[in-house]
Amino acid sequence: MNFLSNLPKIIIKKKKRLGRGLASNKGGKSGRGTTRHQKARENIPLHFEGGQGRMVKKYPLLRGKGRNKPNSSKTIALKLSKLNVFEDNSIVDFKSIIAKGLIHEEKNKKTAIKVLNSKDFTKKLTVRLSVSKSAKTTIEKLGGKVEIK
Repeated sequence: MNFLSNLPKIIIKKKKRLGRGLASNKGGKSGRGTTRHQKARENIPLHFEGGQGRMVKKYPLLRGKGRNKPNSSKTIALKLSKLNVFEDNSIVDFKSIIAKGLIHEEKNKKTAIKVLNSKDFTKKLTVRLSVSKSAKTTIEKLGGKVEIK
């Protein structure tokens, strides 16, 4: 029998010797990733691209006055007691509220009106606006209607 082929292998692969000069091909930064580069430094802004122009600068029309303002609508809260200005059985909508002067129409802005409940409301109206739950029950108790588009 051949005992030499059945012996266990005890040779362990040697570790790479890093950082032993440029001639060893494992010197300099020593294969340790970003230890000596710019990304190893502390405060580099996210938009920094190594000195070339930032991506934001490539799209000049997206920058400037008023370009990045939000487009969300502005909601105005209106109490039910202010709707006592209307006559009975009249229709309350956005245009009629502006006509009565309860709110001022704002130019270049999307505005929405939400009617909220209040105690001293006495009219029978048809409301075509967004309404809170308690305001809806109050309107319907007095014989009015709530019509949501």
